[in-house]
Amino acid sequence: MTRIRTRDGIELAYESMGAEDAPPVILIMGLGAQMHVWPTSLCQRLVDAGFRVIRFDNRDTGASTSLDEHGNPSLIRVWLGRRLKRKPRVPYTLKDMSRDVIALMDALGLPSAHLVGASMGGMIAQILAAKKRKRVRSLTSIMSSASAPKVPVSQLQVMLKLARRPVQRNRDEHFRYIARMSEVIGSPGYPMSEAEIQRLAETSWERNSSPLGFKRQLVAITHAGDRRRLLQKIKARTLVIHGADDPLIPVTMGIETASLISKAKLRVITGMGHDFPEALVPRLSRLLIKHLNRANSEWQQKLKKKKRAEIPSKKAANEDSGDPMDWLEPLDKPDQSG
Repeated sequence: MTRIRTRDGIELAYESMGAEDAPPVILIMGLGAQMHVWPTSLCQRLVDAGFRVIRFDNRDTGASTSLDEHGNPSLIRVWLGRRLKRKPRVPYTLKDMSRDVIALMDALGLPSAHLVGASMGGMIAQILAAKKRKRVRSLTSIMSSASAPKVPVSQLQVMLKLARRPVQRNRDEHFRYIARMSEVIGSPGYPMSEAEIQRLAETSWERNSSPLGFKRQLVAITHAGDRRRLLQKIKARTLVIHGADDPLIPVTMGIETASLISKAKLRVITGMGHDFPEALVPRLSRLLIKHLNRANSEWQQKLKKKKRAEIPSKKAANEDSGDPMDWLEPLDKPDQSG
């Protein structure tokens, strides 16, 4: 694991897998989740397919900077502010988090990359695909949405359970929380094994960050509001993946996301909830590899066309920028016959 420091003073912990000159894929994780929630087996399959995979901890998560100086913001105040069309003060926004991704790319010397975002990470990736088109080779939005979800009673109950994180650092409480979350948001068609849940709990415990980081990220999501108009600006090849049985972000919101992005491909997976069980890795990796290969081919073709277009202009520039006196007849060379 390595770290970079952004201009905002945020340290981002990241891991890079695969050849450095391979097409880069940046995995952006969701609300309160650490980079290792992306299954290592999924990352390895992408590496085996010829990609460089970069996963990282968002700010306020895992081994990245915790912003405890911002305390415990009021989610209700932010929500009411959005409803009343006011701009409440928040610790940071999704746009700030999207700038973290650009900072990571810059630090790694990546002019562009494929972006794969899950849940909140999908929202961050959407913002970048719309606003930083030259930096985004393709977009994959997984279990995400284009706007703040309308909250039915069942979904509100899920959110409340998610928010009940252990306030103090207690190993047993943390493990119980991870197990409870697996039951609440897990995939009914692909249930995680006890070993998987235990591994997730152990990894997140070792790299545990401030419990209030989850709340500050949730405030950033709430503050972001509606992004539907923004999504209509996305031109990158896009794949939208959503679970038919997602209890947190309904599948209808995944369908809406795909409908707003020009030529986006939608794949709804029956039995998938709001997690990444190992049993889903083969199917997810097939979808991703197919999408990334096609997107990368299109990206390379665009670069070739751009280079071909630049050659005539460079020639013209060279011709125009010559010596202003070079139209004169050259002087006779001196006789060197001896």
